[in-house]
Amino acid sequence: MHIGQLAQRAGVTVKAIRYYERIGLIDPDRQENGYRSFNEQHLRVVSEIRELSAAGIAPNRAGPFVECLDAGHKHGDECVSSLVVYRDTISELDRMIAALAERRAALQSRLDLSANRSTHQKSTHQKSTHQKENTVTDFSQLPKGLPVPQDDGAAAHLAGMRMPALALTTSDGRTVTLSELGEGRSILYLYPLTGRPGVDLPDGWDSIPGARGCSTEACDFRDHFEDLREAGVQHVFGMSSQDPEYQSEVVERLRLPFEMLSDPSFALADALRLPTFAAPGHERLYSRLTLVVLDGVIEHAFYPIFPPNTHAQQVLTWLSER
Repeated sequence: MHIGQLAQRAGVTVKAIRYYERIGLIDPDRQENGYRSFNEQHLRVVSEIRELSAAGIAPNRAGPFVECLDAGHKHGDECVSSLVVYRDTISELDRMIAALAERRAALQSRLDLSANRSTHQKSTHQKSTHQKENTVTDFSQLPKGLPVPQDDGAAAHLAGMRMPALALTTSDGRTVTLSELGEGRSILYLYPLTGRPGVDLPDGWDSIPGARGCSTEACDFRDHFEDLREAGVQHVFGMSSQDPEYQSEVVERLRLPFEMLSDPSFALADALRLPTFAAPGHERLYSRLTLVVLDGVIEHAFYPIFPPNTHAQQVLTWLSER
């Protein structure tokens, strides 16, 4: 079979297969005309790499599993070397979880200390507090002169990829598995973080291309939610790395008719190699990006997105053209 057929059968992109070949995971035969030729063993290997990637094991660590398959085993994890990769990956996750828990505890301690200090100083700072409340950022409006994000190609590989079997918590407290969104189209729009009245945005937020505008984007999806449903969309989800409690407040405050998904560990970003960025106080945030998922496969990716306050209308236009 040729590379396009392999990509379609394995549920990956042609670009991904070329990457696997470049790092030595697959070695296709060459026909007399120079074209690559792939067989069923290559299909097994590519499918194995895709499943490992969805589980959190990057392709550059999939070598032992591929060697196990090439040795004639039915499954790529029947060899001791594959089990070592499992254990090492779990150990890395344990370290990350422990570090995140420690960081969260430190932040909670600082928050509690700050809140207590603010309470004691309230009477002597009544005037300055009142002035600050009068200058709270209006998240419902986009400021003028925002930098326009440029397409860096970070989402070019997404179309045609299958959604991974990741279970994420919603703002309603239930669990949604991304590989089981059901038949028909689902819209999953990813964003860095939603501003909250009375809480400052990260320093220099408005100078980061594509960062500002999460609340306006959510409101645009809210205002066009019924239009999207009439266009055949079965589900709409917003998603960021903020926790479910934070997401729940956003849904209630903005009166959103859809749920938000929480991915604090960036599991989807790692599984699909999604673009992220850093900002003061945040080591990693999702870049603004929207996935159109059809029957479990990414049909289209909107990236970059600007302006965010009319993005739902952009999605509607794309749907109407199909």
